Amino acid sequence: MIRRARRESDVLVIGIDPDRRAMAEASRHAARPERRGGLPNALFVAGAAQELPGPFAGRADLVTVALPWGSLLRALLVPETDTLASLAATLAPEGELELLLSADPHDGQARSVAAEADALELATCYVACGFELEESQAATAEDVAHMSSAWGRRLGIPARRAAWLFRLSPTSLPPLARVPRAP
Repeated sequence: MIRRARRESDVLVIGIDPDRRAMAEASRHAARPERRGGLPNALFVAGAAQELPGPFAGRADLVTVALPWGSLLRALLVPETDTLASLAATLAPEGELELLLSADPHDGQARSVAAEADALELATCYVACGFELEESQAATAEDVAHMSSAWGRRLGIPARRAAWLFRLSPTSLPPLARVPRAP
């Protein structure tokens, strides 16, 4: 997230994680004065992505979920309509949801996205949940670098482990996602 905030200095980049300790070092770095490498365009929020939108309703041009784990990964692999609706509710009109997912058959998840057939099946589920599929592709090392995923580099995507990149636009969404844009 820090690299993305640095690379896109004219964009507000918000990192959300339910474990505030996971963001502590990056938050301290971003809070430094600009002359010492601080990033005034980086904001950190301790909370679960599944509990959005709150104050973020209708404000994000892009929501990126990069290599989630735990309950968020499970929710995106099933997929759970409420979680997708919560993420979509943060989007501004014409906003986009970008997902970088990796789930190997040995991970014990409900679904794998290790092969193209797995990814196509999941993409079909996203469409059934009210999204238009803008793009679905095997993730490249460039995708991992662009999304600033240190975890993706540690996993060795794509050399040692497959991951898939989905870009989605909401079309028809459940009632939770129909939150009016705040003024």
